[in-house]
Amino acid sequence: MKKSLFKICLLFTFFVVLTSSVLAWDDTGHKLSTYIAWERLTPQVRERITKILLNAPEDSDLSVFYLQDSRSAAAKQREFFMTASTWADIVRDRKFKNRFEKYHRGDWHYADTFWRQTNGKVEILENFAEPKGKAVDQLFEFDKLMRGSSASDAEKAIALAWFLHLSGDLHQPLHTSARVTELEPKGDQGGNLFELTAKDTPREDRVNLHWYWDSIVMRNIPRVNDACDSEYLPAIAQTITKNYPFSKMQNRLKIGKFNEWQTEGFEIAAKEFFPATLVRYQMPSDKYKKRAFEIAQEQLALAGYRMSETLNQIFDNRELIKQDGK
Repeated sequence: MKKSLFKICLLFTFFVVLTSSVLAWDDTGHKLSTYIAWERLTPQVRERITKILLNAPEDSDLSVFYLQDSRSAAAKQREFFMTASTWADIVRDRKFKNRFEKYHRGDWHYADTFWRQTNGKVEILENFAEPKGKAVDQLFEFDKLMRGSSASDAEKAIALAWFLHLSGDLHQPLHTSARVTELEPKGDQGGNLFELTAKDTPREDRVNLHWYWDSIVMRNIPRVNDACDSEYLPAIAQTITKNYPFSKMQNRLKIGKFNEWQTEGFEIAAKEFFPATLVRYQMPSDKYKKRAFEIAQEQLALAGYRMSETLNQIFDNRELIKQDGK
């Protein structure tokens, strides 16, 4: 059993390394939101979703993330679901040329509002002449496809994996924001151009604002002794749902209103992410770090609840909102 657990941890460590350099919630963030979602799915929906994901096109490599080991089906299904939320980042890998060209879509991961600070106030720049990203448009498309009866399970598997990922992305507020400044006249690419490390920092060691927020969970709760997901994530997810219970957030779900999810994220980024105390080429203060973690926890909880209730609605064919503990 210990040998089997070691292999599982090794595989999930590989997935973390594979996805850690991409521009989204990191592996930890995406898996936390989908862990929260999984806990609220009905048994029927869990089975249906697992079946769909296992029928993904062979060239997508999505179904290979269902691990064949001695653990319970429930444990394997949950981890499969969680890993599926990172698939859209995994296919960024150019070494797998055919998969990359068929499935990777860089401009689907964000939906930016361009803005600038004018006299201390947020000024939205309408009709800004830079690409804004297609996350919201794609979420509407995937929602429609999953609800329809004409699409195959293979098509729904890809739509579902993207839905999980993009729902998570929209709740990382820098995926909805492009701040325009003198240094970034075309926008800051969701904070990717805002460097937090000294100018002479080697490229591989640099940290920008976007990556700082992507990795905010692990900045506050580091993995100990390279703990694998099954050891590391559950306690964090349970703390998040305790701090931000469904009962206090169910009136904020706005199921299917993906444009409103985007607006919420942008407002958080514009109001919270660029205080006067945030300085280029300097790491944020402990106060900023603490506030960032609070925001991230709330966003991850909200993302998870929105995912679960959307999927329950789609695949149970009825409105379903359960009360905590029932």
